[in-house]
Amino acid sequence: MEDTPFIEGLGNERISRRGLLKRGAVAGVGMTALAGLSVETASARSLADTVRWVTPRGSLEVMDDYNLLIPIEFGYYKTLNINAKLYPGDGTGNLAQVAANQMDMGYASPGVFTASVEADVPVISIWEQYPAQVFDFVLPATSKITHPRQLRGKTIAIHNIAWKSIVDPMLAEVGVNPKTVKYREFGGQWVQAVSLKLADAGLAWEGLRAQLLGLGYFGSGTGELKFLIGAQWGSKGPSNSYQVRTSDMEDPAKRDVYTRFLAGSVMGFEFCRANPRAAAEITYETYPGLQKVISPQVAVDSLMQLASGYHTSRRLPPHLYGYHYPSAWTKYLNTVYKLGQTKTQLKLADVLTNELVRPANARANKARARADAKKYKLSAAFKKTTLPKGLPL
Repeated sequence: MEDTPFIEGLGNERISRRGLLKRGAVAGVGMTALAGLSVETASARSLADTVRWVTPRGSLEVMDDYNLLIPIEFGYYKTLNINAKLYPGDGTGNLAQVAANQMDMGYASPGVFTASVEADVPVISIWEQYPAQVFDFVLPATSKITHPRQLRGKTIAIHNIAWKSIVDPMLAEVGVNPKTVKYREFGGQWVQAVSLKLADAGLAWEGLRAQLLGLGYFGSGTGELKFLIGAQWGSKGPSNSYQVRTSDMEDPAKRDVYTRFLAGSVMGFEFCRANPRAAAEITYETYPGLQKVISPQVAVDSLMQLASGYHTSRRLPPHLYGYHYPSAWTKYLNTVYKLGQTKTQLKLADVLTNELVRPANARANKARARADAKKYKLSAAFKKTTLPKGLPL
């Protein structure tokens, strides 16, 4: 492996994920209590083209971003002349920082992203990371609710009111008027609130679902929670995508930089496809805090929930990672307009482009990534793990 990732402190405090869990919080979108961390190659190169990528979560210590860690770890970005720097977000999507050239690429949810576009934040989506529905509903295990249609008139727990823009379209998708539900903000304890039946349901997502089940949330075993999985009850998404400054797409040099960055991501996907347990181990070993919170098996389960969704566009026509499906996005834009989340009817050209998708897939050295994955020797702990069923790559 050519480069070793390191963690660079950007803030004055560090609160571990274990510490947050003890207080009833699970790291995810909006976890601003976590201290700032960035990940980049140990040999950050002044001549390389830097891409500053920011997550919507308050921490990088999750399984979600293996597709960016692997090209850092194995030197794919070095070959592509990219210096990838990964930063935690503050729960807002950080698209204003992207527009202000403080970051280069965001990873916001569709609700936050479309609201930003309507507010004249000049950003555009260039890469559909999860071309399906990543979000779920979490409920008390004893709940009689079996479908989101039954949430009409119920109370939904969220971290903060910004999450309403995520949940409202999900409800509308199944014919529930969002005005019929009551939202309650619980901060980092929103899942605990559901477990304690202070709310009928709460927002969750793939990857987090595995961690909650694996942790036996607020007790031994997994009997306190159950899930309505978005992809299983028919939601078509879309979900979070990568966004950049709109003006950058008019600059051939910037388009080339982002194409190379995304090519590295494709290599991360292909590495995972060839050896998902290795991808899980690399991500898990990158973050000591994560190792204190979840087991290797939970790490594998969490990564696979996400990876299966990330790979959706590889499995379906046009069989390209990162492809935005126009029909799904058109339906979504129509929904948020009807809900009043956007006051104007946004068009596809206002929010996304597939211009870099084919070049990035073509630029990726997939054979190298697969070969590295097959040669990777798992640790004793990860040799004992098994891949969950029903999650194709």
